Amino acid sequence: MLSQVLSATALVAAAQAVTFSVGSTGGNATSPYQYGLMFEDINNSGDGGVYAELIQNRAFQGNDIYPRNTAYWNPLGGASLALKNLSTPLSAALPTSMQVTTNGTGTTGFSNVGFWGFPVVAGWEYKGSFYVEGGLNGNLTVCLTSNDNVAYAEASVEVSSSSSWTQYNYTFSPTVSAPNSNNTLNFTFAASDLTGAVNFNLLSLFPPTYNNRPNGLRVDLMEAMGGLKPSFFRAPGGNNVEGLREPYWWNWTQTVGPVVDRPGFPGTWGYENTDGLGLIEYMLWAQDLNMDISLSVHAGYFLNGYSVPESEIGIYVQAALDELEFLTGDASTTWGAYRESLGYGPFVVNFVEVGNEDSLGGGGPTYAAYRFPAFYKAISAKYPDITIITSYYDVDGATPPYNASGDFHEYAIPRQMSNQFTYFDNYTSAHPILIGEYAIIEYDTGNKTGPEWYSGAPRAYFPFWYGSVSEAVFLLGAERNSDKMIGAAYAPGFQNLNKWEWIPDLIEFDAYPGHTTLSTSWHVIQLLSGTRISENLPITYDGVWGPAFFVAGRNAVTGSHIAKIAVYNATAPMDFDMSFDGVGPGAVANLTYIVAPMNASNPIGGNVVETHTSMVRAMHNGSFIFELPEYSVAVLEIGAAYAGPGHNYGNPNYRRGWKGFKSWGKKNSHEGWGGNGVGW
Repeated sequence: MLSQVLSATALVAAAQAVTFSVGSTGGNATSPYQYGLMFEDINNSGDGGVYAELIQNRAFQGNDIYPRNTAYWNPLGGASLALKNLSTPLSAALPTSMQVTTNGTGTTGFSNVGFWGFPVVAGWEYKGSFYVEGGLNGNLTVCLTSNDNVAYAEASVEVSSSSSWTQYNYTFSPTVSAPNSNNTLNFTFAASDLTGAVNFNLLSLFPPTYNNRPNGLRVDLMEAMGGLKPSFFRAPGGNNVEGLREPYWWNWTQTVGPVVDRPGFPGTWGYENTDGLGLIEYMLWAQDLNMDISLSVHAGYFLNGYSVPESEIGIYVQAALDELEFLTGDASTTWGAYRESLGYGPFVVNFVEVGNEDSLGGGGPTYAAYRFPAFYKAISAKYPDITIITSYYDVDGATPPYNASGDFHEYAIPRQMSNQFTYFDNYTSAHPILIGEYAIIEYDTGNKTGPEWYSGAPRAYFPFWYGSVSEAVFLLGAERNSDKMIGAAYAPGFQNLNKWEWIPDLIEFDAYPGHTTLSTSWHVIQLLSGTRISENLPITYDGVWGPAFFVAGRNAVTGSHIAKIAVYNATAPMDFDMSFDGVGPGAVANLTYIVAPMNASNPIGGNVVETHTSMVRAMHNGSFIFELPEYSVAVLEIGAAYAGPGHNYGNPNYRRGWKGFKSWGKKNSHEGWGGNGVGW
């Protein structure tokens, strides 16, 4: 009797469920780059963020946009601090130093407040250095100190008076952790040890870095990015590659080599960039997280609306060619030899994006007329295997010109993005799209159909759950058309909680590691990116899209069959009844779904996103029946052991291949999911 009741209940559920089946023939290969990262130094996400340097204004860099100053430095014990351009500077790149004098007695010196504090973590080994010139003979003490004068770690450095610049190094390791980042770094010495003015420059302090790289990156933020299993890295990305006005642009030649030879750059988001995070650091970042670089190059356009005339565009084209030679050339080339002299072998570059959002600010006409053609022709002639990406996709009518791919940016509100599941259905696979930036940035209010764009326009402070689920709808729409895509990256990636220019962001942080916050959108990407579909399969579904959205396929490496589902704006939990051709009764699937309160954002250092996992066994007809909450994102995965005849279905030569990677199957390239698939 009980079995009859259970059978009747199952039939009722099936009758009311969202019902669909997944075929085993047809479909298309997908991009191997479906999820990635985009980075530019905004919100102090480079200096003060991923770049692990802890001292702010370490080398007194500046220009006529951001004048040099002693900000973030404070005198101690009667000292006076002043900027000086000495006749013998530390370097041509760093001509300005801080001169310290005192009329006092006893202990004197100066302190740095860091990037709004310093982290103090027991067991960390901190590595510091500074350059000194002038009249100081004696011990200089460097101390990591709380604002209420608790000394956590210190080192004593013996300094000798010299008329030439001398670098000193030190290390220390705290034995206890500070409860917060309200700490300063103090440099003190006996006033009697001064024999005249003393000058300091390039004062640096690093905590442990990711993979222990010198001049490296912050461990917790790299681990947060690595948790998304990204496949591509768009960098340096965004407005910062363009520059505010001539002559300031992201000139890669000034970001390589020793940091003492990097002059810095007036960033486009309101602060000076040290360029300690330079081209090599970007490439190592990509290497460490197993990502392919999508290299952004300056396209002869500045954010004040100035386009370089056609007669001068060759200067910037040559800079891009030199950059590629520096990264990929062997030791027989001029720039390749320079890279080798720095201790690095060749890097692989498969993608180059020319400019950033050149359709904005009046740059579109010159971009289409001569700027992009000049870059495309020169780069493709010398590097025919590189996929070249336009900075907006519809340069030439509905697509990019030539054989280029295009970049698509979408900042939206939930009701807008949740209606974009089929957005790319009619796009062509001949010019695959990079979704180089996307995010939900506002709540749904009133009758708005999209975000507002004016100074002070309303923005969400952090990503919020129903917005993140609408992003999942958009991303599944991209996966559904993955033969037409390169991949997608949320932007911006980081928000410094002490200083930001753009919200919301994927990951929030400040100087205190305990405040690092993985947003609700981070959790959505982690789930979708962590289980990849390499071959989309055709779905038979008689319903309408919404409130359930889904895509299905298999992974050619693991043999798993996979369905990804987003439930958005449902009024109650939804039942599903789905099947895969070739997967029979008794097969077991792993179901993982994530859910959170509809309007919730993750609190600082916390998480409201719940992860639920269960096993679902196929019914006698091979159907998997399960329920998902009204705002949820799910992945159902059937391992190869249960795939049955569907595991090795069909002939891969008859599946449409992915066209986005021009050196398919060549040395150092990714292996194609579609094999010899038609069309690539």
